[in-house]
Amino acid sequence: MKKFIALTALALVAAAAQAKDIVDTAVAAGNFKTLATALQAAGLVDTLKGPGPFTVFAPTDAAFAKIPKADLDALLKDKAKLTAVLTYHVVPGKVLAKDVKAGKVKTVQGGELTVGTTGGVTVDNAKVTATDIVADNGVIHVIDSVVLPK
Repeated sequence: MKKFIALTALALVAAAAQAKDIVDTAVAAGNFKTLATALQAAGLVDTLKGPGPFTVFAPTDAAFAKIPKADLDALLKDKAKLTAVLTYHVVPGKVLAKDVKAGKVKTVQGGELTVGTTGGVTVDNAKVTATDIVADNGVIHVIDSVVLPK
């Protein structure tokens, strides 16, 4: 698992080095296909290609795979709910790992994520597995689960 995480981080760093926006960086990494599909279905691609800056807590394909297929299919068809879930993963501004503090952080969706820093960084119940993948318009932090607004 650690080797996979390291390879994921390396792929993201290499992708980010080519000066791309958040969406292009995630797509180039190869393990965010479900996220890319969801962004397209919600009509958020152009937003995350915009000037930002954004901080995105990006669930991998494996994170989305934890959601039962029927539930994920239903979510992908419900644009309003999908938009709420995806924007809950986005924080305005560019927050690098060195600037992370435990507590609540307001999301673009309007809710608050709970950030923990004990035993590694968590966002709600998701573990951050890679940090500081810098894009032209923000930064991506990889998480191992999809987080849902309350």
